[in-house]
Amino acid sequence: MKLATYTANGQTRTGIVVGDAIIDSGVEGTMIDLIRDWDKLKPTLEAKAAAGGGVPLASVKLEAPVQRPGKIFAIGLNYADHIEESKMETPQRQVWFTKAQTSVNAPYDDIEIATGTMTNDYEVELVAVIGKGGKHLGVDDAPSAIFGYCVGNDVTERMWQHAGPQWSLGKSFDTHAPMGPWIVTADDVGDPHDLGLRCFVNGEKRQDSNSKHLVFNIWQQVEHLSVGMTLEPGDCLFTGTPGGVGAAMDPRQFLKAGDVVRCEIDRLGHIEAKMVAES
Repeated sequence: MKLATYTANGQTRTGIVVGDAIIDSGVEGTMIDLIRDWDKLKPTLEAKAAAGGGVPLASVKLEAPVQRPGKIFAIGLNYADHIEESKMETPQRQVWFTKAQTSVNAPYDDIEIATGTMTNDYEVELVAVIGKGGKHLGVDDAPSAIFGYCVGNDVTERMWQHAGPQWSLGKSFDTHAPMGPWIVTADDVGDPHDLGLRCFVNGEKRQDSNSKHLVFNIWQQVEHLSVGMTLEPGDCLFTGTPGGVGAAMDPRQFLKAGDVVRCEIDRLGHIEAKMVAES
C-alpha cells in the first residue's frame, strides 16, 4: 500500500494512493498516528483502497509523508563506491549523524540554497520509516520493526559538513531532507536490499546503484541504533548514498539555483525539486 500525506482545500490529511488517485484515509491525526495504530487500521484502509474512488492525485499537494519525525538519523559512508570517491577507509563501525526536523521538505517543493553557501550537494537515499520500533532489536527483529520505505535526498552543504568533526550542521539546513512521494509499506516492497536507486541533475544521471551494495544493511542499522535508543513510529532512517556525488567529481559540481534534482528508487517512485536561492 502507498500512504501519503497531502494538502487539499486548506487541510492536511493522510491518504491512500491507488493509481492516479488519492483516497482520504479517514484517520484523524498525522502519519505518525496512522503508523502507530496500523494493526488496527490496516483492514479498513485495505478495504478503502480496494473500493477505489478518491480524487486525482494531481489535484492535491503531496507533503513529506512524515512531516515531523521524532528522530531523523542518517548513516554515512555506507556504499563502497562512495567510500572510495570520498578517499576514506571502510568504517569498522557504523557512522551516524542526525538531520534536524526542520530540514524535512515535501517531495516536489523547492530546495533552498542558504545565503552565503556555495557547496550544496545531492545524495539519493533509501529511507526506512520505523513502525513498531522498539529497543535492543536484533537483526532478526528488524524487518518487523519497519513500517515502510520512501525516497529521500540527503542534501548536504559540504563546507559546513566538514567544518568540524560532527556532520549534523551541514546536513540539517532548512529544506535539506526532502522525502516521499509516499511511504510504500514493507509488505509491498519485499526485499529492501535489492532496489535500484538513481539521482539526476538537470536530466544527467549522476548516481546509479542498488541497495544490495550497502556496507551495513538495514537490519544491521536498526540493530545498531536500537542499542541506545527506542525507535518509535515515524522515525526516519536515511540508509546511505552511493557514489557519484558532486563533491567527488573533477571538477566538483555543486548545485546552483535553477538546477533540478530528481531522485528515484525502484518500486517507490521519485522525488524532484528545483534549487532556489534563499529569499
